[in-house]
Amino acid sequence: MSNTAGKVIKCKAAVAWEAGKPLVIEEVEVAPPQKHEVRLKILFTALCHTDVYFWEAKGQNPLFPRIFGHEAGGIVESVGEGVTELQPGDHVLPVFTGECKECAHCKSEESNMCDLLRINTDRGTMLNDGQTRFSKDGKPIYHFVGTSTFSEYTVSHVGSVAKINPAAPLDKVCVLSCGICTGFGATVNVAKPKKGSSVAIFGLGAVGLAAAEGARVSRASRIIGVDLNSNRFEEAKKFGVSEFVNPKDHNKPVQEVIAEMTNGGVDRSVECTGSIQAMISAFECVHDGWGVAVLVGVPSKDDAFKTHPMNFLNERTLKGTFYGNYKPRSDLPGVVEKYMNKEMELDKFITHSVPFSEINKAFEYMLAGEGIRCIVRMEH
Repeated sequence: MSNTAGKVIKCKAAVAWEAGKPLVIEEVEVAPPQKHEVRLKILFTALCHTDVYFWEAKGQNPLFPRIFGHEAGGIVESVGEGVTELQPGDHVLPVFTGECKECAHCKSEESNMCDLLRINTDRGTMLNDGQTRFSKDGKPIYHFVGTSTFSEYTVSHVGSVAKINPAAPLDKVCVLSCGICTGFGATVNVAKPKKGSSVAIFGLGAVGLAAAEGARVSRASRIIGVDLNSNRFEEAKKFGVSEFVNPKDHNKPVQEVIAEMTNGGVDRSVECTGSIQAMISAFECVHDGWGVAVLVGVPSKDDAFKTHPMNFLNERTLKGTFYGNYKPRSDLPGVVEKYMNKEMELDKFITHSVPFSEINKAFEYMLAGEGIRCIVRMEH
């Protein structure tokens, strides 16, 4: 065990004291891991739209002060009681969802939505005792989705930590903890395009580009990008997207435009925006008889999906997915190996890098729509 095992660690963390206000680098105390928990030394982390969304307090029940962050790579510092599959020194990726390996979902080959550890944005404490492991001056600081990686050290449930190949560069594979796996898996695990097929990707942010990368790896012959921002089209070419449609450029529904382009519709579509209209368009643009549409984006709570039942009767299929249908502990190590074997590319997703002391720049880049992923380098 490490020489800090069982002891409180004092370290730097980027604390969100108020909604929408710049993070403040503070010295915080991180308690030792308890039963079924691990304490991690974070080496690299990245900013995701989900962090920004809840930092702006657009989610319900905002909890502050809070430590955000859920895309990261690090090393196990110490383990709590009952943890046998991880040990100090292991290279790991913490994940916003989990895999307890005991519930019906974890035992199912078809689901990755763990009953115990699926994402919970409202909970700011640990499952074991309902307390936080972060504090400053004796006052608690809340966790975020069980990861809180904007800290030099963090504590997670063992079920939300994937052990990976120690040879994998953590400054690259850390982006697999959330958005990239979500998009890539939506294509390769759920849409499953065949070689030579046509695929439409709705939304060309990080998740949509990852979905396009999945189509490229699957050797789709046509990858059509759909986005309201034409500035994204040039970047998308790096991910195999060769045709582009901006719905604002047409006076008819985009699903009709795509149907005309593809002689009746695409073989597969993946929706990565959260817009209910994009979801409907993504479904209605697939070919009858065999077309499959996959929904990835998270809609507003009052949205309703409306389409004519004949679209289903004509043998179009609509699916949804969560985290690309990957089980974090079982499947993520294999995705890392895909990168190591050059079967997928990650470097092109990483457009910026900043030291931890300048983490607020990562927020500025994302809010300005600049780049895809910004890596934050810890300064231990």
